[in-house]
Amino acid sequence: MTVQAATTSSPSSSSAAAAAGAASVEAEDNDPYLFLEEVESEESIAFATSANEKCLNELGDPSDTETYGRVLKALESDDRIPHVGLLGYEDGTGDMLLYNFWKDSKNPKGIWRKTTLTSYKSANTEWTTVLDLDALAKEEEISWVWKGYVPLSRSLDDASISGYKPSSETSPQPAGRVTRVLLNLSRGGADATYLREFDLLAETFVDPSGADEGFSLPEGKTRARYKSRDVLLIGADTGEGSMTTSGYPRTVREWKRGTRIEDAPIVFEGEETDVSCSQYYFDERHREGGAMYEVQSRSISFYNSVYFARREEEDEFVKLAVALNTSVSFFGRWMLLRVKADWEPKDSFAKKTFPTGSLIYVDAKAFLDFCKAKEDGNETIIKEAGSKLDYRVLFEPTDTTSYAGYSTTKNYLILYMLDDVKEQLKFYKIGEGGGPFELVGGDEGGTIRSASASGIDPKESDLFWLTTSSYTEPSTLNLADAGKCGDEGGDYIVKKLKSLPDMYDSSDLEVAQHFATSKDGTKIPYFMISKKGIKLDGSNPTLLYGYGGFEISLGPRYATTVGISWLEKGGVYVEANIRGGGEYGPQWHQSALKENRNKSYEDFIAVGEHLVASNVCTPKTLACRGGSNGGLLTGNMLVQAPDLFGAIHIAVPLLDMQRYHKLLAGASWMAEYGDPDTDDWKNFLYKYSPYHNIDETREKYPAVLLTTSTRDDRVHPAHARKMVKKLWDLGEGKEWPVYYYENMEGGHGGAADSKQSAFMTSLSYEFMWRALTKE
Repeated sequence: MTVQAATTSSPSSSSAAAAAGAASVEAEDNDPYLFLEEVESEESIAFATSANEKCLNELGDPSDTETYGRVLKALESDDRIPHVGLLGYEDGTGDMLLYNFWKDSKNPKGIWRKTTLTSYKSANTEWTTVLDLDALAKEEEISWVWKGYVPLSRSLDDASISGYKPSSETSPQPAGRVTRVLLNLSRGGADATYLREFDLLAETFVDPSGADEGFSLPEGKTRARYKSRDVLLIGADTGEGSMTTSGYPRTVREWKRGTRIEDAPIVFEGEETDVSCSQYYFDERHREGGAMYEVQSRSISFYNSVYFARREEEDEFVKLAVALNTSVSFFGRWMLLRVKADWEPKDSFAKKTFPTGSLIYVDAKAFLDFCKAKEDGNETIIKEAGSKLDYRVLFEPTDTTSYAGYSTTKNYLILYMLDDVKEQLKFYKIGEGGGPFELVGGDEGGTIRSASASGIDPKESDLFWLTTSSYTEPSTLNLADAGKCGDEGGDYIVKKLKSLPDMYDSSDLEVAQHFATSKDGTKIPYFMISKKGIKLDGSNPTLLYGYGGFEISLGPRYATTVGISWLEKGGVYVEANIRGGGEYGPQWHQSALKENRNKSYEDFIAVGEHLVASNVCTPKTLACRGGSNGGLLTGNMLVQAPDLFGAIHIAVPLLDMQRYHKLLAGASWMAEYGDPDTDDWKNFLYKYSPYHNIDETREKYPAVLLTTSTRDDRVHPAHARKMVKKLWDLGEGKEWPVYYYENMEGGHGGAADSKQSAFMTSLSYEFMWRALTKE
């Protein structure tokens, strides 16, 4: 790996573009393309169908390409690792029951299947099908897409099977089986799902009209979890006032089996302008000093929440005395708090400010007692309760390190951290008697790789799955034991279970990390994957990818489709870790919010310019690609830096920033972008609204492909539709090569099955490759 820092020239925009932007601060009523916001109107579908036909006529059908065939083969390969989740123990043997959802050429929609740990560890795993989604889709004539499940916890289920009896007192085995789950099935890939209860013992749906009176709800953005076998905590669309302006549940009900959801009592509710509200459990009774913690949460914005919690059901809920942007969880007797702004606890005698991005913990009972005292308002009791609080630090960031999450086993917390975007794992063991955490091992330094640790059964065991990969190294799944982390040598891997074979030839590739300098002097890291010893003559077709939003970090993971579609052909692939993401913690994200959104775009341009200055490529051989918020990013590249790129792919994008908050889930993102109904629009939002900054005085724009999905109910397809129609109309008679493809299924992911994924992937990469390599 090489590390390089360099200064690049500042991005610039033409005066014409600036004038176009200034002139765009107008009323949205002047928008002639509003009709395209009707998702499935006859006119909108006709527009999409005609555009698709035109796109394929001009670019060719990607399903006829070698890229499509190879990508589809990789997506459906039997050599993929079947990742699993535990849903209890087999009756009679005590073996772990593991479930996996699997899609392949025979099962394009997928099958839900099960095996045991013993079989899973063998070379030839034996699977039993639990639910065939292809057969269900055919039977019900609905294009079902799997969206996961919510299990009925064994600890809440009186009917949980416990048939296994240990052979001796010295070899106890956990018992019990998950008997019911709530399945979430999507029509065509949308976020909205149908909720249907499924019996894991009978391996069939629980009939809502039958004797067992199964839980079932029609399509909606429903949030549900079991409170007991016969009661759900559920947020759903039950009529007027039940949903927020963002389209998510505003209320939580206790829905008893056999009753109408509309009659279920409301036990918690938020405001209509909240993003959502929810209620959930942390069952920590299996750890010493733990309890059944119950939490109520009002998400008043995408990042700020008000929390209420109690330790036992007979307790009253109390408002947690934490900052609004704090995230809350529990482990045993401890409450874990991730602070996203410098935080000095009040009235608690902490006498310390915990910096932004820290992960701290405190005794949960003591903290809840303190919160109760604050609610009651007795200063003497507040001081007494506050004096008992002892805040401890699990992670404190530095200039280069950030917290990236954690996983748990029964006795260990496995913490993820990034050091200049290179990942490390740290293992903390819970102390004797449920006492404070103790660091017992982990990585000495960061590496360019991805590592995912997941406890197999955190209630009963310290075993966990460890999956590792890098840009060029396929995924490997290991069975690991956190209990071995503190042993001499610290090797916690028990057995290498499964490995993905090379899906493309990476033998001659190298991965390097570089740094560009943004307009304000900030160093911006990026990873570059290329052939070893490439010629620095500007001739290399180079693809720059970015996201830069919502504190989401980009990092190394095996790039199957990129490898097949780009790297094997001799292309260079680059991922930019721009501001707005989470690579350096909350402050990296917060530095590019709202009026500072330009920082993300300046960072991305700086990386592109650094690639050009380093002679990796020229603007004619540089493409960029991004989806969702990354589609907003690449949309801004089209209007802000069109001369830097030879091709641009804008996928499932936001583009109309004047109306985004009125389209589907858009209102939930105002904490990220701003509120167009206020002065935010004229002060800054219009400046990065690509839809309003098309420069009609330009004679030439780079080749651009926009893609979206009709069934995307998160980011409205009208963003892409309207942008394309406007580009076509303003660009008539000019050199504005604009292509558009709208998949009729797929949701926000853009594809509902492997064939659609291969199609959309091939369309994108073939378009960019041809645009950069044409004579």
